[in-house]
Amino acid sequence: MAYQKSKFALTMPETDQVLHTLQSLGITKKEDQPKSNFPKYMENNKKMMRFWYKRYKLFSRFDQGIKLDAESWYSVTPEGVAEEIAQRLACDIVVDAFCGCGGNAIQFAKTCRRVIAIDIDANKLAMAKHNATIYGVADKIEFIYADFLHFASSTRLRADAVFLSPPWGGTNYSREEFDIEKYLLPVGATKMMQYARRISENVGIYLPRSSNIKQVVALAKEKQHREVDMNFLGSSWVAITAYFWDFKF
Repeated sequence: MAYQKSKFALTMPETDQVLHTLQSLGITKKEDQPKSNFPKYMENNKKMMRFWYKRYKLFSRFDQGIKLDAESWYSVTPEGVAEEIAQRLACDIVVDAFCGCGGNAIQFAKTCRRVIAIDIDANKLAMAKHNATIYGVADKIEFIYADFLHFASSTRLRADAVFLSPPWGGTNYSREEFDIEKYLLPVGATKMMQYARRISENVGIYLPRSSNIKQVVALAKEKQHREVDMNFLGSSWVAITAYFWDFKF
């Protein structure tokens, strides 16, 4: 098993280089500009405001009309990390099992021929389609309103890969050692992997950086390839993504 950092943390550039890198990703310092799309529920809420200041890391095209609900602000995969994951899972057909507001699905649409984006929340699904339109990739994504567990149990679809980014339990999830069998929603990681493997043996799962690594490694089937990436944005370690596959992407 390889345990490695993503490409976003290979070097620690000087200040000018950092700014250049952020600008190349479409992320610029705009805090003194008018707060376009500023949600009212963030007013006087310091805990939520910290996500507002990260908005260009979540979506570089935020000012073009990106839509997020309160939960999406802290659950969406930052754009740079989503790009990295999409490169790792580049294939013909990929299933984004918990697509939310579309952060991962948008990037998958750039590396895969077809994206099946599933979510149990119709409002999030509508936002995902809207956001994908802003990035010009909505035509490559099929949006499905469904519970992924029910979908996986009944579908005849076979894909090249499945990506899981399940809820971690909100902003107060454990920063100590995260038990992926106890705290992931709607079911533990082992059960979730069983559902994903009904569609593909090649699975990526996005998890808290504090996840119990022994539990993560144990998700692999016998003789199955596995790898764990440490996902960084600049110098900030934000999460890990574990990959399990029968063939190398």
